[in-house]
Amino acid sequence: MSAINELLASIEAAPKGTKTTAVFDFDGTIIYGYSAFHFLRAQVKRGDLDIKDLLATLQAMTQFGMGSLDFAGLIALTAQFMRGHSKSDYDDFAQDVYDKHIGRLIYPETRRLIEAHKQAGHTIAIISSATRFQVEAAAHDLGIEHVYCTELAVENDQFTGDIDGPPCFGMGKVDAAKHLLKKKRAALKNTFFYSDSTDDSDLLMAVGHPVALNPSRALKQQVREEGWASATFDSRGTPTLTQFLRSIAATSSVVSAFAAGLPVFALTGSLRQSRNFSYAMFAETASALVGLELDVTGEANLWKQRPAVFIFNHQSKADVIIGAKLIRQDIAGVGKKEIKNLPVIGKVMEWGGVVMIDRKNSTTAIAAMKPLVDAMRYEGKSICLAPEGTRSTTRKLGPFKKGAFHLAMQAGAPIVPIVIHNASDIAPKGEFVFRPGKVKVEVLEPIDTTQWRTEDLDQHIANVRQLYLDCLGQNDLPIAKEAAPKLTPARKGLQTKSGKD
Repeated sequence: MSAINELLASIEAAPKGTKTTAVFDFDGTIIYGYSAFHFLRAQVKRGDLDIKDLLATLQAMTQFGMGSLDFAGLIALTAQFMRGHSKSDYDDFAQDVYDKHIGRLIYPETRRLIEAHKQAGHTIAIISSATRFQVEAAAHDLGIEHVYCTELAVENDQFTGDIDGPPCFGMGKVDAAKHLLKKKRAALKNTFFYSDSTDDSDLLMAVGHPVALNPSRALKQQVREEGWASATFDSRGTPTLTQFLRSIAATSSVVSAFAAGLPVFALTGSLRQSRNFSYAMFAETASALVGLELDVTGEANLWKQRPAVFIFNHQSKADVIIGAKLIRQDIAGVGKKEIKNLPVIGKVMEWGGVVMIDRKNSTTAIAAMKPLVDAMRYEGKSICLAPEGTRSTTRKLGPFKKGAFHLAMQAGAPIVPIVIHNASDIAPKGEFVFRPGKVKVEVLEPIDTTQWRTEDLDQHIANVRQLYLDCLGQNDLPIAKEAAPKLTPARKGLQTKSGKD
């Protein structure tokens, strides 16, 4: 049994309910690397830190790593550089840093552990020495209710340059865990704690279920001495040479697949058959090279009504492979106009029937879709596109643009929603390398658009988007400020049946 499956089995064997607690460290445990580096880089980029401040911070981090500066000294120094900045402004800034950088660093395996604890009804918390601005957006994204971290002092919406209370480090983490357990009337013996560092040895020694995730060298030694559960993940961080080479091969396979279709065109004279051959070949070749598996529910809905407008939520460049593997034949796609300028790939995509549009120019985009309407009406082709318009670094569903829905109305074709749950595990935005894995996909019932009216389009789009939110389990998570800061998820949403307004 693999290490991750052993951990999942231990969660399954634990008592169900809120009196079993799962506590996660953040840096190195939930995410690869250190959130502080991404935060510092963003602060420098927008001018909140000058080079002198940055060098002082990096020097302090080095001293901390070498043991010549304690954590309290490190956090006190970094807090000084926040003095005078707006807390409200930093709330938005922190979300932006998460969306652009930190979100893609979440280990898929750790996400699976969190989901397993949720399924068991366990109380879940992040206890981290990082600041709330590094941690809270991730907790929001992961649906984690409780957050304990190092707090910065604020007066009149401005940082004072001081720490609010003791740092959440060492025994401070033990105190935070005891605070949580007291509220939940739970016990340390029924608590899982996941960490990557011996900095957390106090809490690891205190709980009943200590788990070392991606352990440091020193923690690996302690794991051997104590007999703790342990797992190391390679789904994030520096890829192997094999993964890099396979990713190059998968990316270039679209060229070889369409080149292989040329003899079919030459022998049959049918561009349609040639393209269908190439799409199928690309889907199978790229999937094999990437190590992509699909877990599909509702697959029959792919074939109930054609032609159709297939829409999907866009998390990853792997979505292109997923779409080709699902729809397989008689496809026309839509891409951003920048693709047209890519050497070789741009020409291949054009030859494959992809229409390039300017996403910034809505008038041009609508005009560019006319060939797609004709392809659906007169050639029986289906269209596959992402109503979000672009990929997201996180799994959070973005707003839907109207193009796909206008297209369906003009062509009198149904919309078939394809809900992709975890393509970002395979290739998060900003990463070139594909990682092997299984992606969960739900294909929903076709939605009739023949009775839709333009004046009601916004409501129809909202209804379709709600289907995605329901499938993905995404809803806004309001932040509740209490004596012990925590995040409280609100699980409310409109249940909308497919095919209905």
